[in-house]
Amino acid sequence: MRDVAHLAGVSHQTVSRVINDHPNVRSQTRARVLDAMRALDYQPNIAARTLATNRSQTVGLVTFDTTLFGPSFMVHAIERAAREAGYFVSIASAREPDVPQVRDAVRRLREQAVEGIVTLAPVAAAWTALRQVPLDVPIVGLGITAEAGDDSEVPMVAIDNAAGAALATRHLLELGHRTVHHVAGPANWPEARERMAGWRTALEDAGRSAPAPLTSDWSAAAGYAAGRTLAERPEVTAVFCANDQVAVGVLRALYEAGRSVPHAVSVVGFDDMPEAPYLLPPLTTVRQDFAELGRRSLDLLVDQISTGSRRGGEFRSAPSLIVRSSTATPLAL
Repeated sequence: MRDVAHLAGVSHQTVSRVINDHPNVRSQTRARVLDAMRALDYQPNIAARTLATNRSQTVGLVTFDTTLFGPSFMVHAIERAAREAGYFVSIASAREPDVPQVRDAVRRLREQAVEGIVTLAPVAAAWTALRQVPLDVPIVGLGITAEAGDDSEVPMVAIDNAAGAALATRHLLELGHRTVHHVAGPANWPEARERMAGWRTALEDAGRSAPAPLTSDWSAAAGYAAGRTLAERPEVTAVFCANDQVAVGVLRALYEAGRSVPHAVSVVGFDDMPEAPYLLPPLTTVRQDFAELGRRSLDLLVDQISTGSRRGGEFRSAPSLIVRSSTATPLAL
């Protein structure tokens, strides 16, 4: 730091202010210091700064399967929100979404002196693991929701999955379909259970029977297997899929079986992945606002860091239905 100060013609205190983005530095002086840092390839010693200030300006992120569209976009949203808030992100992956793995990932992040942790592991085991984190650790569960009647000091941020599923189901019913079939996500994911509950409630509210749902692991391959089963049933005219990747597999299976989409069967997904408008036909789906979820998670985490207290509660982001060409009035009408 003294070398930078000498080259820039300023005090080392001024260099410190520039490094810490202090507002009381003239723009010309800031530019000279930054030029000197680049010329000398100066890199601040984060470990030393952490020891001196007790602040690492780093938050931790626990995740486990970023190959799925939803979790991967959540990671991106968190990283972007953290940058905007002035934090770095350290990621710890759990090999399996079970209690010991999530707990170990939290432990590893705490060893790195992160100031707070966002946990993106939206399965029932992650909820159990988060409840075991000491109250003095700032933490937020992203995409994780408490079970009905459960109470916790862990703040939660998630999409309103039940409302999104109800939007999709009502859309299909309003088009004239007698009922809506459902390809659900894994049973150990609260998100999947909530989407199933929203689908079932919308059918019950309309006085329609709920067909037995098929299950998937969120993948296009599982959607394809379910789609082949549905394609063999002539009474199937509408399918709500737990996510867009499942819907991709269902579309392929229906195409191979000669069941035209949307004229013979209408299909709705969930997520609104970037490829959804370019499928054949373009996919009607429920959109999640991942950017909002990331911002809200960081806001809650930074509030805990600054106040030193953790308050439970749950924020639900409202989904929206994006109607495209994969849904239409059934041919029989």
